[in-house]
Amino acid sequence: MNPNMKNCVRLFLKDSHAAISVITGIVLAVLLGFAGLGIDCGYAYYVQNNLQASTDAAALAGAEMINAGTGGTAVSTASSYSSTGSGVNKFSNLTVTMAAGYPLLKCLTSTGVSCSGPDSANAIEVQQQVVVPTFFAGLFGLKTWNISATSLASSKGGTPQPIDAEIILDTTASMNSLDANCTGQGGATRETCALAGVRTLLSELAPCSASLGSCGTITNGNVASPVDRVGLMVFPGVTNSAQTQYETDCSTTPAPAIAKYSASPVYQIVPFSSDYRSSDSTTSLSTGSNLVIAAKGGAMGCTQGLSAVGGVGTYFADAITQAQSALSSDGRATARKVIILLSDGAANASVANMPPGKASNQCHEAIAAAQAATAAGTWVYSISYGSSTATNPSDCTTDVPVISSCSTMQQIASDSTKYFSDTSGGSAACTSSANPISELSQIFAYIGVDASTARLLPLNTT
Repeated sequence: MNPNMKNCVRLFLKDSHAAISVITGIVLAVLLGFAGLGIDCGYAYYVQNNLQASTDAAALAGAEMINAGTGGTAVSTASSYSSTGSGVNKFSNLTVTMAAGYPLLKCLTSTGVSCSGPDSANAIEVQQQVVVPTFFAGLFGLKTWNISATSLASSKGGTPQPIDAEIILDTTASMNSLDANCTGQGGATRETCALAGVRTLLSELAPCSASLGSCGTITNGNVASPVDRVGLMVFPGVTNSAQTQYETDCSTTPAPAIAKYSASPVYQIVPFSSDYRSSDSTTSLSTGSNLVIAAKGGAMGCTQGLSAVGGVGTYFADAITQAQSALSSDGRATARKVIILLSDGAANASVANMPPGKASNQCHEAIAAAQAATAAGTWVYSISYGSSTATNPSDCTTDVPVISSCSTMQQIASDSTKYFSDTSGGSAACTSSANPISELSQIFAYIGVDASTARLLPLNTT
């Protein structure tokens, strides 16, 4: 070491405060650099997840329309569900583009689904891309990250697994609130918008095999050889089974008598039914079906259907348990079991309306009931409608530890891919990161595709 360097080191070592300051500065710079990179990585991961969810949604929506009409609808539908400039699932601050050549129609040989039709295809592949600016990585020369997502979906066809589904709808007084964002319903109530979503779901499912020209004779609400059966439950429930007819008799009076949650209510309004369409090839719902009438899809002049009567507060844990019980006792061994719950998640019925021992922790009770259904093999879909992320005060006023209505609905879903949210009237932060679709009819359409025959495939499928 030369003399000048030795003198510099001696001076530095003599001033211990200077040494500590320099070292501290270096450490802080390094820590801040790593923290900045962590923020950039976290944001990139967030964008990647949302882009993949949007791409999955676009592929599934497009797959549902393969060989429909004169052809070409699958590509335009996939584009409309994407996050590109004209898409419905746009990012607020990023510009997403469709990769060149996509959406791409394909004819796969391994799925057992015919390619015959105007599109000459049985699958569609979507690839989206976005350039994400960095916040701190630019200090290291990395100004942007290029992120892409690809999804391949098969069209319906082949030999689908039948479905037994229980839909559980919130009919409490809060569902009388207006939803200005409800597509095609223009300022209708939440209940009306939810029922429009149910009708959309019924148009997606298969009442009988696609190979049949007609589903044939109907007995007790079911065709001879049903594929997808759907039951309808509500909460609060009615006083007894005789009251369920007032939801499907096409008359405005009398209204069904609502029961307290402590009075052994009947939640099942319509049992498993498959008469909602006359064949798998028609999109028109059968106006004489009790299931369709309850969803306000009856013939002209039929004014009845579910309404948000309310009157005893919100509690849905027992409805979930009864839905699972119906699937276990009346469901088919070969069918996929499905529960679809729609609510704002604010379980907080008063003690006077609750069964003994159930007045506390009502939101956690619902989570436990849903988790038990999932453990039994049921796919539990959760649609939070105007849920709040607030915990002080929380909508779940009976729960300890404190939990938000949004978190309740998130935890009810079997997994994150089965959680959906329409945030109208609720917290924007309750948006589903896995499923960016945010309008009820689109949500129900996506669930219909996800639960039935159009399905996502590995990208290397041939």
